[in-house]
Amino acid sequence: MTQVVNWKPFDSIELLAEAVCQRILAAADKAIADKGVFKLVLAGGTAPVKAYQLLATKQADWSKWHIYHGDERCLPVDNAERNSLVAEQKWLNLVAIPKAQIYNIPAELGAEVGAEKYAKVVADAGTFDLVLLGMGEDGHTASLFPGHVHNTNELTHAVHNSPKPPSDRVSLSAKALSNTKELIFVVSGDKKEALAAWKNQEDLPVTHICPACGVDVLLSV
Repeated sequence: MTQVVNWKPFDSIELLAEAVCQRILAAADKAIADKGVFKLVLAGGTAPVKAYQLLATKQADWSKWHIYHGDERCLPVDNAERNSLVAEQKWLNLVAIPKAQIYNIPAELGAEVGAEKYAKVVADAGTFDLVLLGMGEDGHTASLFPGHVHNTNELTHAVHNSPKPPSDRVSLSAKALSNTKELIFVVSGDKKEALAAWKNQEDLPVTHICPACGVDVLLSV
């Protein structure tokens, strides 16, 4: 499937974060109105975290939210570099989302075991309502890196030899990330080369995310 992309530039990271926050709240309202539950996949990174900080100040029907992660580093659960810990500190611990509805990736068990266990969680989740993703300077997204080869039928991948430390990670697959009703890339910082390659549809991990809904790229670069 060819990726369909809508580019939405913003003049500052603050405006970008506010737009992401409002998109998340709107998606939640729609999903809860339609079926009584909202399934959201989180991204790490500066701009998404700024959006999470804004969400912590908002009113929402938190009891209906279910939170997943796009990837995680294989580090102890209390390590400051964990995506899950940052999300908890900046947002999730500050609102009334039930703890049983926050599905952290057990990457502290190692890449293989963590991926195997989280694949069951992803399978049970089915179609997500909204997936958030970032992009690195090399065109990676989640922990899907250029040049890495994975079984495309998997829902999760054990990742080794990450070009950024730590080398071991767990990531949702392009297949799992694409199984969503809405997908937003949140891109900030100096990513001009990767963005140019993306617009040329070069073979990068970001171009492999192809939900039927298309993707919106909200960016401040």
